[in-house]
Amino acid sequence: MKNILDRKLILFFVVAGLNTLFGYGLFAGLIFIGLPYVLATLVAQILGILFNFKTYGVLVFKNSDNSRIFRFIGIYILTYIINISFMFLFRKLWGLNDYEIGAILAIPMGLLGFVLNKRFVFFKQSKEISSEHLPQT
Repeated sequence: MKNILDRKLILFFVVAGLNTLFGYGLFAGLIFIGLPYVLATLVAQILGILFNFKTYGVLVFKNSDNSRIFRFIGIYILTYIINISFMFLFRKLWGLNDYEIGAILAIPMGLLGFVLNKRFVFFKQSKEISSEHLPQT
């Protein structure tokens, strides 16, 4: 069990790298073709979330259930709020700059994203109780 978790966690971070390349590549491509940065960011963010949902779901958690997209978006919103809260706190407490804080938070936030996605988005549902296992009346 621990070995599976370790492999999934490593794969999660590898896929995170792929997702980052996709998102940044899309953003850079949209800027290159002349879109304003606000629109390029919006389009890259929306398509990036959809891409990330599929790559994490299929490649890491072996789950292709599209109905879980809203949970996935919820996890993105939650981790964003947690991340900016820690950024604010670290800036106030220690006077760190955004680059330093981003470096400090990258791995813990990645771990949090993994745990939340594993637990609340891509969890394995228990098998439905079939009628053959119900008591006969």
